[in-house]
Amino acid sequence: MMTPITPFVPFAPAPAPQVVLARAAAQGDARAADRLMTALAPRVRRVVSAVLGAAHPELDDVVQQAMLGLMRALPSFRAECEPAHFASRIAARVAIASARRARAARARRDDEVEVDGLGSEPSEPVDRRRQELVRDLLARIPSEQAEALALRFVLGWSLGEVAEATGAPLNTVRSRLRLGRAALRAAILADPALADALV
Repeated sequence: MMTPITPFVPFAPAPAPQVVLARAAAQGDARAADRLMTALAPRVRRVVSAVLGAAHPELDDVVQQAMLGLMRALPSFRAECEPAHFASRIAARVAIASARRARAARARRDDEVEVDGLGSEPSEPVDRRRQELVRDLLARIPSEQAEALALRFVLGWSLGEVAEATGAPLNTVRSRLRLGRAALRAAILADPALADALV
């Protein structure tokens, strides 16, 4: 008598601990949410600091906004990437949005300074000024392009990691990076003073 052949069942690895926490937190488990936020907070801070600069005066506020944004976004987490990548993407978006608001506020202040005839602010070290100019340029271009550039070049992620975290196909990520670089180049070429400052 032949022994029946057991059908092959592919091995499904257990989800990573943070994925389990993220799923539980998304379903309202307060302890899981607390553990997840504690685990991801340093990552979120590093991302915000990388995008805005470690000396940004509102760094702590933006980190807090990013953490709140992460909590609100958890129900949309589908475990297509690691929670750390999901958190990094949200942190980058929040930081870029903060940079946009800061840029708009500076533009308003500059207009007022021009009207009032007041002098400019004290000069800053050249390297820091260049970093600020690059961050300001990211705030000028479309959000998806800025996000892709920040993840790829500010945080040093691979194309695959950017695609995984953003849920976008690899070719879409490449397109966003290409368009983002072109937008940055156009902004620099349109402003000779900016071009000189970045040389």
